Amino acid sequence: MKRVLISTRLLPEGFSELMQQFDVVFPETEIFSKEEAISLLPEFDAFLPTFQFKVDKDVIDTAAKRVKIIANYGVGYNNIDVEYAAKCGIVVTNTPDPVIQPTAELAFALMHAAARRIAECDRKLRTQNGLKWGVLENLGLTLHGKTLGIVGMGRIGQALACRALASGMKVIYFNRTKLDNVTEQKYNAQRFELDELLWQADFVSLHTPLTDETYHLINAERLKIMKPTAILVNTARGQVVDEVALVEALKNRWIFAAALDVYEFEPDINPELLKLDNVVLAPHNGTATVEARNEMSRFASQNIIRFFEGRSDISRVN
Repeated sequence: MKRVLISTRLLPEGFSELMQQFDVVFPETEIFSKEEAISLLPEFDAFLPTFQFKVDKDVIDTAAKRVKIIANYGVGYNNIDVEYAAKCGIVVTNTPDPVIQPTAELAFALMHAAARRIAECDRKLRTQNGLKWGVLENLGLTLHGKTLGIVGMGRIGQALACRALASGMKVIYFNRTKLDNVTEQKYNAQRFELDELLWQADFVSLHTPLTDETYHLINAERLKIMKPTAILVNTARGQVVDEVALVEALKNRWIFAAALDVYEFEPDINPELLKLDNVVLAPHNGTATVEARNEMSRFASQNIIRFFEGRSDISRVN
């Protein structure tokens, strides 16, 4: 029987089919250390890491003795040295489908939370005399009638666009390539170059992968282009935003607020962000629902099962 090592102790329900066909091993604690994984991998045929586990050259060198597939648990795979895995003959897959709706849900929730200052008011209400009540106190911004700029109009961006349209928002987007006319008409969306989008949008939501081109895509210069009433939302990757510049923008009110699910150096968060009222912080849990976690487990399991069946219908990324 082939063996699968899973880096993190996940919910078992989503792995039921995999466990019927493979010997599946989870860590007894939350996550295997790098040293533990390196010692175990030569005895396994497949490895299933989460974003918490960095699959670097050392891990891959050990895995390559037997592992044939690294089935990443998540759509992003910058935790894996994908090119080196390919050189070692290891296939890398991801789980794009299950993350679409929950990530769009969280992005939309973060937009609301930042605009209506929900987290700030919640914190202050819990402190005696921390918040002043009044008709003109604690004023936020409404979403209805505003313009949402989506940076990266892929499937998650389009799922967010559906929610924005239902709330009476206008959608504009930036992609390297223009969407087809049918898709644009579906969302009544228009493509703009990035700087033009930032200038027009009341809300900017990031949904780009992390590449050399998107590293610090949102920097000081671009934050200054945005409206002083604008809100920036990031559920993509932390390094897409220059956090030092974002802190300056929030302190000096270049923009109204930000809402972040990802961070440049996560799990470490810039301590200056923690001091600010005009930023909403979430712990990289865009897909953190019971349903999404189990669906991601099933999807990753299917990648492994189909791979060893010799099938090509897997979400291969290298």
